[in-house]
Amino acid sequence: MSTEKVRVRFAPSPTGPLHIGGVRTALFNYLFAKKHEGDFILRIEDTDQARYVEGAEDYIVESLNWLNIPFDEGPGKDGGYGPYRQSERQYLYRDYAQKLLASGDAYYAFDTSEELDGHRQDHEAKGKTFIYNWHNRQKLNNSLSLSEAEVKQKLEAGEPYVIRFKVPKKESLHFEDEIRGEMVIESQILDDKVLFKSDGMPTYHLANIVDDHLMKITHVIRGEEWLPSLALHVLLYRAFGWIVPKFAHLPLILKPQGKGKLSKRDGDKLGFPVFPIEWRDPKSGEVSSGYREDGYFPGAVVNMLALLGWNQGGGSEQEIYSLEELVKAFSLEHVSKGGSKFDPEKTKWFQHHYMQLANDEKLAAEFDVFLKNKGLEFPQEYIIKVISLLKERASFLKDFWELGSYFFTAPSEYDPKASKKAWKEDTSDILDKVVVILEETEDFNTSNIQDRVKSWITSESIGFGKVMQPFRLSLVGAMQGPDVFEIASLIGKEETIERLKKAQATL
Repeated sequence: MSTEKVRVRFAPSPTGPLHIGGVRTALFNYLFAKKHEGDFILRIEDTDQARYVEGAEDYIVESLNWLNIPFDEGPGKDGGYGPYRQSERQYLYRDYAQKLLASGDAYYAFDTSEELDGHRQDHEAKGKTFIYNWHNRQKLNNSLSLSEAEVKQKLEAGEPYVIRFKVPKKESLHFEDEIRGEMVIESQILDDKVLFKSDGMPTYHLANIVDDHLMKITHVIRGEEWLPSLALHVLLYRAFGWIVPKFAHLPLILKPQGKGKLSKRDGDKLGFPVFPIEWRDPKSGEVSSGYREDGYFPGAVVNMLALLGWNQGGGSEQEIYSLEELVKAFSLEHVSKGGSKFDPEKTKWFQHHYMQLANDEKLAAEFDVFLKNKGLEFPQEYIIKVISLLKERASFLKDFWELGSYFFTAPSEYDPKASKKAWKEDTSDILDKVVVILEETEDFNTSNIQDRVKSWITSESIGFGKVMQPFRLSLVGAMQGPDVFEIASLIGKEETIERLKKAQATL
């Protein structure tokens, strides 16, 4: 690593919600920057105004903040290299396109879309593919085939044009990718890409290179879908005479079955989110689920994404990492070249683990909101005790209700299968005696209740199941939950007796 300060950027287009593939790109940029005490920059690439979606930029910022990977520089956080929206940098790009024209690395092309379509159809009819490059550029309608006077005349007449990059004719281009190693591309297979459009806007290729240079980006860490553009981007750096940043192309996140890139459709079909937070489409009103609203911890999502395409190496089998540990362990050398299968069940496994690490008081405060929405009020200490009893089996906040609603409200019905098994002719008489024992138990704590009830069962030579099964059924409404004496102790003597009597009356 050079002594130059590391500066990386995440440069999404505000055309909709941020897919978790994009989130992982942001995360790897963040981890790399923090590992090397560098800067993580957010740049909004909004040159494609036709596809711009209202609210998408705010969504991106909110997503990064929720995941605790905020940017150091970007819209609203100027670090001296702004503005950070490409639409606000428009005034810059034309000058750089002109520099390439002046150096002979680019040229004006006046071909109309009809002319280009004609060439494509002609090639297709001959079983060929039309590529605008060295082998035909001299025959097409551009400043390389026209005289200076003709070009001047066209420009003065205001004829529409684009500016194309002039790719060298025959050259073996050598590149180094931080993940994939050395790569070689033959220049003759490349087309002369448009750098500047007839509407006065740069294409992604020009704007991206100019911005990375002006923002002093040292490492470009991006998805492998940009690999086909690598040759052009390196050639542009060369044409400008600029230092080329280090490139690293991240592998794809694949569908759970392994074939093809993970899409929203896969999430819809298999019932898991592919977006960090919920997204409401401003045009259609369609709502797409997010990990935040589904109850995931940001740390669990970050941990899951970090291991999609990266491992610590050195034989390490560690799977649980805090953000601080990830920063310390992360390196591009251990990012894989091949795509990684997304596993929704593994994501839940991470979530369960993070639930076990979560602070009970914090969980109780969040669950209190859930209870209040149901019109239920309970002391904080009580909720904390319930959380600690149920936590081992919970993965999400909503699980505390599913696993233990009976701690907050008496069962209104009883599991039919369990009732048939637990409730016999003499059950009501047995519970009458249990009620008496409970009424006589002064210090109503778990061990006292357990000692009194179990001693009585032993002295009466009754089978434990004949007492304990209907006892649990009365308190819970089903054969589930933690130790029944813990439940009784927590809900209290009065409530326990009331539930036993209600079950007797009902069953």
